[in-house]
Amino acid sequence: MPERIYIFDTTLRDGEQSPGASMNLEEKLLLARQLEKLRVDVIEAGFPISSDGDFESVKRIAEEVRTVSIAGLARANKMDIDRCWEAVKPAAKPRIHTFIATSDIHLQYKLKRTRDQVLEDARQAVRYAKGFCDDVEFSAEDAARSDLDYLCRVFEAVIEEGATVLNVPDTVGYAIPSEFGERIRYVRTHVPNIGKAILSVHCHNDLGLAVANSLTAVQEGARQVECTINGIGERAGNASLEEIVMALHTRRDLLAFETGVNTREIYPSSGLLTNLTGMLVQANKAIVGRNAFAHEAGIHQDGILKEKLTYEIMTPESVGIKDSKLIMGKHSGRHALKRKYEELGFALNPTELEKAYILFKKVADRKKEVFDEDLITIVRDGLRIFPEAYKLKYVQASGGNQILAAAAVMLEKDGALLRDSAVGDGPIDAALRAIDRITGMPGRLMDYTVHSVTKGKDAVGEVHMKVDFGTISFIGRGASTDVIDASARAYLNAINKMVHYQMALAEHKHTESAAGDS
Repeated sequence: MPERIYIFDTTLRDGEQSPGASMNLEEKLLLARQLEKLRVDVIEAGFPISSDGDFESVKRIAEEVRTVSIAGLARANKMDIDRCWEAVKPAAKPRIHTFIATSDIHLQYKLKRTRDQVLEDARQAVRYAKGFCDDVEFSAEDAARSDLDYLCRVFEAVIEEGATVLNVPDTVGYAIPSEFGERIRYVRTHVPNIGKAILSVHCHNDLGLAVANSLTAVQEGARQVECTINGIGERAGNASLEEIVMALHTRRDLLAFETGVNTREIYPSSGLLTNLTGMLVQANKAIVGRNAFAHEAGIHQDGILKEKLTYEIMTPESVGIKDSKLIMGKHSGRHALKRKYEELGFALNPTELEKAYILFKKVADRKKEVFDEDLITIVRDGLRIFPEAYKLKYVQASGGNQILAAAAVMLEKDGALLRDSAVGDGPIDAALRAIDRITGMPGRLMDYTVHSVTKGKDAVGEVHMKVDFGTISFIGRGASTDVIDASARAYLNAINKMVHYQMALAEHKHTESAAGDS
């Protein structure tokens, strides 16, 4: 049986200390509930004495999140511990997490205390916290730069007082994996009563080694890892939860460990944190970045289409992402283009595919990424596989809160230009009404969404709408830098589908009638 690694999530405490990552109480509750769905083992909900707001958020999370341990942070003094206990005591599984620095740098310049004094402070703090709850974690701040023998003396003392978890933080991200691993090994072999506590690590990412140090520590005997969603935290951040968990999940051949994390909730958790804080994840971020499961190079795309294992070491579905992405760009090949067109509903024969590929390459040379709308345009305008009954030539609309919205539209059908205008509740409504007047096929808008598919002030907006024509509904799509133009195109796209449906229905009835006459 694989050994269990406990995941201690400190997104709401250390993560929230990232510049610009502050959340209000309701946002913290929302994230805490998501962390519960993610099935982390411990949520460090905050630092209760730091502010009334932090106290209230820790208390509310303790009251409402019932299936995981809820920890609060406290310095090694009675006032902090009292405040921490008041916040976490409603929890089903409360934990007091107390800490004090043990490196000579911190003792001399920050605490201005001797080693013996700090050891006694640590001992008394754990003893006092143990009077409130059984689960007490002790952290030796800046352990990665602490004297090893002194660190072991402190750990032995706090275990004697009842500490159940000992944390070895690389507070400033100074360690390298071989060094940090040796430190964990030394602690395990030189603290006589180490078997009475779980050994934990909390690594920062100042040298980009937080995950590597954490995994090395696990190999050397650490059984709890402290980490954050998206790796957010002080300065360069913390060890990334998603990277730790998926490294353990993916490399079980070398890392014979398991966690209780529901990996399919990783991507939703990452997205929620991004939405709450506005801290975007870099595109090439492991596991949750936009490009983590994206492939553009033709050789890679061909391999992925034949067997995903060729270029993916884990499935996107395993972390909650719907599927891999084939990014269409100048490096893409024919196999990827064919698959992409199939996804868009176009079955191209070899001749059509070759012509589409030539046109696609011309577009790709001008753009970094070719979007679905570009590919559809290549098919419709370049290949003319599905000619449209109506084409939008122009739309002009006006509106505002002081004037009646109006729109003028020109469509083309069978070479003839058709014009009309209408008023409406807004410029989009007016444009759609004008299209209704021209086509004589009024539809009822059932659903409408718009989102940006490119970045910048001149971003392309893509409109999706569901249009009901009484007996049947169609989805319309349109894209433009102008939302009114995109909406008109999407509506006309749905109408054209209705026209083709009616033509196919009429042809079917004619065929049946002819068969009956014979």
